[in-house]
Amino acid sequence: MKERLYIYDTTLRDGQQTQGVQFSTPEKMQIAAVLDGLGVDYIEGGWPGANPTDSEFFDARPKLKATFAAFGMTKRAGMSAENDDVLAAVMNAGTQAVCLVGKTHDFHVETALGITLEANTENISRSLAYLVAQGREALFDAEHFFDGYKANPAYALETVKAAFDAGARWVVLCDTNGGTLPAEIGEITAAVIGAGIPGDHLGIHTHNDTENAVAGSLAAIDAGARQVQGTLNGLGERCGNANLTTLIPTLLLKEPYASRFETGIAVEKLSGLTQASRLLDDILNRVPVKQAPYVGASAFAHKAGLHASAILKDPTTYEHVAPEVVGNSRIIPMSNQAGQSNLRRRLSEAGLSVEKGDPALGRILDVIKAREADGYSYDTAQASFELLAREELGLRERFFEVERYRVISERRRNARGHLVVESEAVVTVQLPSGEKRTSFFKNEHAQEMSDDGPVNALWQALKQDLGPYQSLIDDVRLVDFKVRITNGGTEAVTRVIIDFEDDAGRRWATVGVSANIVDASFEALLEALNWKLTHDGAVRAV
Repeated sequence: MKERLYIYDTTLRDGQQTQGVQFSTPEKMQIAAVLDGLGVDYIEGGWPGANPTDSEFFDARPKLKATFAAFGMTKRAGMSAENDDVLAAVMNAGTQAVCLVGKTHDFHVETALGITLEANTENISRSLAYLVAQGREALFDAEHFFDGYKANPAYALETVKAAFDAGARWVVLCDTNGGTLPAEIGEITAAVIGAGIPGDHLGIHTHNDTENAVAGSLAAIDAGARQVQGTLNGLGERCGNANLTTLIPTLLLKEPYASRFETGIAVEKLSGLTQASRLLDDILNRVPVKQAPYVGASAFAHKAGLHASAILKDPTTYEHVAPEVVGNSRIIPMSNQAGQSNLRRRLSEAGLSVEKGDPALGRILDVIKAREADGYSYDTAQASFELLAREELGLRERFFEVERYRVISERRRNARGHLVVESEAVVTVQLPSGEKRTSFFKNEHAQEMSDDGPVNALWQALKQDLGPYQSLIDDVRLVDFKVRITNGGTEAVTRVIIDFEDDAGRRWATVGVSANIVDASFEALLEALNWKLTHDGAVRAV
């Protein structure tokens, strides 16, 4: 029988403490759905009452198979758990599980809280007992535990034993400052178990300030901890948290963990891991780390030469796991054979079947290489990739052509002296029948310091009147817009990736590249409509 190991994700709470990261409620819902699809056991949503976004997210209440957890802190000194308004906000979120953070380092208790050690222990005990009495699964987040244990082991143990004795399902040992090395984490975790807290009630939460968060987590598991916490892509304050995109496949695929433990994540679910990682980077508009283990674009890249030759004979010569197991793909630069293999897989994902050896595969590869040299990226813009492939396969339909467009943005003060920015656009399209249609859109109701923007004006004008295709595009919505500069300077080439969705629940992304940001955006807009018409079976109007 395998032992049960629990995966606790804190991307939406601890990950949001990353500098420059602030998730919106829809983004939190999207990330939670992806995590739930992977099969993590716990999803921590944030701190109810700490900010409007977290409160709104808990009110929205995502539907999850995972245990949904709220985060807060133990009651304050001088009041009861029942009357602490901060704790009440966390309880009112109504989640199945609640994780409360408390001090375990005597230095922090006396210096930061300014209370006695005895009072702090009582706060922990009464807070956890209150959670249990209310029928919640209780977790105690033992802040600064490893530093506290090294400074005063007796008191650090007193605090976590107080939480456990009060009924905490999990006592989570936190390396809050990220400075404890793996060997120390293993030794101290074993000491906690030896002091009377069973390993199947013990969790580990590490930070990455010495680049040891994953190693420290594994050391705690080796010592007996049976819950591990972390975040997607290692998000987190300062240097981040333990990276679940590394931990999860290591636990499921590597020995001794693979044969010893089972988690809520089935091995076949790992095929969605790379996509989950890149989705998070897309939401944050961050460049994915190419060298990231398992999920990075270069994780299975083999440069031409000795490695590439061996890989073609047997991939295990230079790969510790098969890339497709984690949803990634092998890259062998300048290898036409391997390139076509990967290409056929992507074409299949787009619903296009191409036989091995078809000359069109070489043409598609050549076009992709040339375009990526110009700044295009098709990793996340699958709709644009599909249209490019259809063009080379002779399967792309031309529903309309844009004859011209013009967009103007004006920044001025209105009659009331308020600063406004207005945008207007004109788009002329020609249908296959030869008929021309011109559409105009103007943002005429600009509020003070408000602007729908030139790209939105172009979008509204473009989709305003496409004649026989109009009914097919009315439900298309622009839901995300990302801009990335592919080289420096004011003359830099700009890449725009836009996400769209429709009433059928489909979501697709397109890419445009130009030295002109508006023109790059317009290219992506055109691609989106053409993809939509293609997939909705539009008939070319002649």
